[in-house]
Amino acid sequence: MKALIRKFLGVVDRLDGVFEHSRLRPAWETMSTFFFSSRSVNPLGGPHIRDNTDLKRFMIAVMIAAGPTVLYSVWLFGWRSLALVVFCYLVGIIIEMGFAVAKREEVTEGMFVTCILYPMILPPTLPFWMAAVGLAVALILGKEVFGGTGKNIFNPAIVGRVFLAVTFPGPMSSQWVTPFSGVPGGFAHWAPGPDAATSATPLIALKSGEPTALSSLFFGTTGGSLGETCDLLIILGGIFLIVTRVANWRLPLATILGAVCVTSVMHLVAPGRYAPSLVHLFAGGLLFGAFFMVTDPVTSPFTNAGKWVYGFLIGALAMLIRNLSGYPEGVMFAILFMNIFSAIIDEAVLTVRYGRNPA
Repeated sequence: MKALIRKFLGVVDRLDGVFEHSRLRPAWETMSTFFFSSRSVNPLGGPHIRDNTDLKRFMIAVMIAAGPTVLYSVWLFGWRSLALVVFCYLVGIIIEMGFAVAKREEVTEGMFVTCILYPMILPPTLPFWMAAVGLAVALILGKEVFGGTGKNIFNPAIVGRVFLAVTFPGPMSSQWVTPFSGVPGGFAHWAPGPDAATSATPLIALKSGEPTALSSLFFGTTGGSLGETCDLLIILGGIFLIVTRVANWRLPLATILGAVCVTSVMHLVAPGRYAPSLVHLFAGGLLFGAFFMVTDPVTSPFTNAGKWVYGFLIGALAMLIRNLSGYPEGVMFAILFMNIFSAIIDEAVLTVRYGRNPA
């Protein structure tokens, strides 16, 4: 076995020399770095602080946390849900490879995170070509125009989702289907048929004044986006991200507190018009956004105090949009809006703590 491994590594080393000066070098580096460790080392001497949470482990942790919601979407809406996720990965890899080859740079692992979170916030019956257009906008206008991963100021997945919501409001807001029920659920179907019953999402039902059972919201047996229905799996995935230190616990907690404070006040003032906080907490994409989107380390503040302010304002703003505007959901708009102020919040926190830089 050892001899076989050494022979395989020798082939890898030879391929590394073949692609050394090729325009396809970024593609080869991406594959080798994905399966092995990066060859990049710090040329300087020690001492160093060792941290095992690199981009690859961050990507894997997010994929593990979101994996159960992907499988659950198959049970709810059929195998087409999984096909949509795989399709988004293929489109994302093609786009990223194109930019990497053109710029002679490596493909960053952040693309893999975007490609699993992006389809989770889409309707289950969205046409594949629309999903591809939205993903292209997400990766190009949401990330590449700013210089690539780590330099973007907006969450790419949210950019793609908002673009689709504004450009294709019909398919993004009205074509919701009733999930499959019973065993084996959607695992025995490709997708809901053309005669499948349509249903309003819990947020649309709230706008219409229709009651929604908390149990159906918590376990996700309602219409909605692929990964935003089952709050139980979202919470478990969020806890996994927090335990593995991929996500900072302050951000989701602050987001939930902001949402609860606003909805509590609104329900107290007009209980017949605005639903209780618990309903708003379990309905829609609030929890998915709090655990998987708000915690994006690139677009969120890096100071602890800034995380509290940032998350609280996202939760509060999302509930104001949800209850007072024409849109039934406001989480994506709130996150995108607060992305603009992330750096400003950090600067304000540092100024208050250390004073203004005289330069």
